Amino acid sequence: MYAAGAPSVAEADETVLGRAYRALSLGIVSVVLLIAFEATAVGTAMPVAARELDGVSLYAFAFSGYFTTSLFGMVLSGQWSDRRGPLGPLTTGIASFGAGLLLSGTAGAMWVFILGRAVQGLGGGLVIVALYVVVGRAYPERLRPAIMAAFAASWILPSIVGPLAAGAVTERLGWRWVFVGIPVLVVFPLALALPQIRRRASGPVATPDGKAHSLDRRRIRLALAISLGAGLLQYAAQDLRPFSLLPGAAGLALLVPAALGLLPKGTYRAARGLPSVVLLRGVAAGSFIAAESFVPLMLVTQRGLSPTLAGFSLAAGGGTWALGSWVQSRSRVEPYRERLTTVGMLLVAAAVAAAPSVLVDSVPVWTVAVAWGFGCFGMGLVISSTSVLLLKLSAPEEAGTNSAALQISDGLSNVVLLSAGGAAFAALGGGTVTHTTTHTSGSHPAAFAAVFLPMAAVALVGAWVSTRLRERRPQHPAPDAGRVRCDVDPTRG
Repeated sequence: MYAAGAPSVAEADETVLGRAYRALSLGIVSVVLLIAFEATAVGTAMPVAARELDGVSLYAFAFSGYFTTSLFGMVLSGQWSDRRGPLGPLTTGIASFGAGLLLSGTAGAMWVFILGRAVQGLGGGLVIVALYVVVGRAYPERLRPAIMAAFAASWILPSIVGPLAAGAVTERLGWRWVFVGIPVLVVFPLALALPQIRRRASGPVATPDGKAHSLDRRRIRLALAISLGAGLLQYAAQDLRPFSLLPGAAGLALLVPAALGLLPKGTYRAARGLPSVVLLRGVAAGSFIAAESFVPLMLVTQRGLSPTLAGFSLAAGGGTWALGSWVQSRSRVEPYRERLTTVGMLLVAAAVAAAPSVLVDSVPVWTVAVAWGFGCFGMGLVISSTSVLLLKLSAPEEAGTNSAALQISDGLSNVVLLSAGGAAFAALGGGTVTHTTTHTSGSHPAAFAAVFLPMAAVALVGAWVSTRLRERRPQHPAPDAGRVRCDVDPTRG
């Protein structure tokens, strides 16, 4: 049984930055901050790395390699955390994340660089699920919305500073320093967080029957299948030749049964409660991220913006995302959490649908920045709320497994919707770009609409799913409803 129990009287009135939780909060938020900085910085340095390693043709695999192994890491971390506690997967994950960065940063060939990204992805999957388990074990339910809001806020600075800092380092010192410099920065947050995690959240959790949580080998096999299937599907989507139908079909044959086995029963049909929470996370993340991936390209090729200006058009979204996460953390909105997610998904759908309006030259370019700011606010409401609801609906011995399912839904929807959007974009000639002395434009602007409008429709489906987050209560009282149960506070209305 892990060490954390009921909070003391002194801790009952604490905040996430109060004396009892300050070191833990600063430590784990700093870990998220570094992961966020790496995510924003690596994207800036990646094109230069691929060119210098003569691996532009393998560029996409540097991203898919990370994602594929992270899916396996998520499932492994959930099993490990439930069986032994989150301390092991967290420290192993950070070590793997750092080792992958060092391997990529010192690579002399593109295949070594991709291998480093795969090692890094395994670490990232271990870390993110372990952090969720730490939050579920170490923080009381009333503080979880606040720490989730802090996680979201930790992305603001990296989203603004990360690309600029990485660009400056790449130009002055070389792209390798973007990779090898980050692992050194992990030492400080680990020194803060690990002692607190050991005290508050270490050790296994007993199941309701008092037995230790056992390793589910079937889930590990399914994790391998979903990772391999996702990799094959991404490969097929990146190469639209007839031959690619074979790996694409093999990927789906592996991925679909594995996903059904790893996600809560009823997820695919939006069953009320936990399954809909997990499904909503995937629908929200997949539709928004798939659309966002094409915004800079659309602004550069269709409206002639520089890559820097196109990137800055999305910068305000980091702030509004954090604002949305802060709003959901307020105690006064707790009774309306499910409604907040509906509002959030409607904002996401509206933002994604509005983005391709700039394909019309008379529409101001800043329309995208404004729309994306509202969309990110909606994402802040939805993403943090699904994290809070998942921990609320999970028994302690299931927190790791369910957190892994939430992250799998998030990551899997990204690859499926990105693959679908990318295939539609390529099929309509979106990759055909023409250059003139004054303008760079895509030959087929409709290819962008073929990405954004379906993603807006997916987000609308998410708005419907958000109405099914609360489990349906029995309409008729139980026979003993007139008697006061010993585990119910009779003073509550």
